[in-house]
Amino acid sequence: MILLNKIIQAKRMIAGFVDKTPFAYSSKLSALCNANIFLKEENLQRTGAYKIRGAYNKISNLSEEERKRGVVAASAGNHAQGVAISAREFNAKAVIVMPESTPLLKIAGTKSLGAEVILSGNNFDEAYEFATKYAKKHQMSFIHPFNDEYVMAGQGTIGLEMLDEIADLDMVVIPVGGGGLASGISSCVKQVNPDIKVICVGAKGAPAMHDSYKAKKVINSKSVRTIADGIAVRDASEKTLPNLMECVDEFVQVDDEEIATAILFLLEAQKIVVEGAGASGVAALMHGKVKHKKGAKIGVVLSGGNIDVQMLSIIIEKGLIKSARKMIIQVTLIDKPGALLGLTDAIKEANANIVKIDYDRFSTELEYGDASIIITLETKGKDHQEIVASKLSENGFEFKQIF
Repeated sequence: MILLNKIIQAKRMIAGFVDKTPFAYSSKLSALCNANIFLKEENLQRTGAYKIRGAYNKISNLSEEERKRGVVAASAGNHAQGVAISAREFNAKAVIVMPESTPLLKIAGTKSLGAEVILSGNNFDEAYEFATKYAKKHQMSFIHPFNDEYVMAGQGTIGLEMLDEIADLDMVVIPVGGGGLASGISSCVKQVNPDIKVICVGAKGAPAMHDSYKAKKVINSKSVRTIADGIAVRDASEKTLPNLMECVDEFVQVDDEEIATAILFLLEAQKIVVEGAGASGVAALMHGKVKHKKGAKIGVVLSGGNIDVQMLSIIIEKGLIKSARKMIIQVTLIDKPGALLGLTDAIKEANANIVKIDYDRFSTELEYGDASIIITLETKGKDHQEIVASKLSENGFEFKQIF
């Protein structure tokens, strides 16, 4: 457990540099989950994630000599930017080692804050191994993203801010990768009010901390695969695990489909952009992974908002298809003047909007004189899609629904 006085000291240390983010009531999520849900919007934090809290607190506690030699960190992105901007504040050199698969947004963001970026490894743990060797070789201070008491205390300041605004919370829901955020917040919450339930949420594709918590011993994963890159940690932490076992009441998991649904919900319903890790707590609530009393006051940490725009585009596209707001059909027509007009008239009768048409007359699968049409439509749900199908059939068109 991280002592409360260390978290309070961290709060004083980071004051004036780190933003106090909104802790906002979500009426739509509350109605959906039959509870009173408040979102701690660390996606609006400087650099777009909570990591700046722990990074700044750690660097501020280094000696002048240590800061002169510079700092090194390994990160998939958010810790990187937190270390970079904090080091810049203290005029210290920062070298950040990132996995080769890190989204361009996070690489560019880190460089823009004055840090040197080195890409190494396929995941965080491989980048971490390179970074620790680099720090030792160059006699620089290594800033661990979670295995450090100053870092954990810095992250714990989120708990203080939440309780300052709503002292009678019944539950807090926290995303978990390496466990630094959860260690800090859960330590804070349990020392202020032991009756508040603490729920951790991990990604199924990165199960190390979840499995270790359940087994009460360190169990590492062979590999990780999840859209929640901020919590995609392969190896469980021996330092944070005891904190979680002491302060966390329950540890649940969500899969990528559930995370994607939560990202889209927050974007549409809350007008909030979050990354996969940031949406994991909301995903757990939306999909019934967290048991709570009716009307319970629940604080959910949205840990970050640095999502790659290409990933966001994929999530939106898949979400539209899944919710029957987009329909893709394939129709074979006789390739003659006016054939396409008859098809579009049938679609017009169904009051569907065409957003894309692909016309192919050269496929070897077609009979001579035929053409294959793939049409993407905007629809208003499953009932509307059934009307579209009915109108096409009534007008004599044979079709296959691709999505």
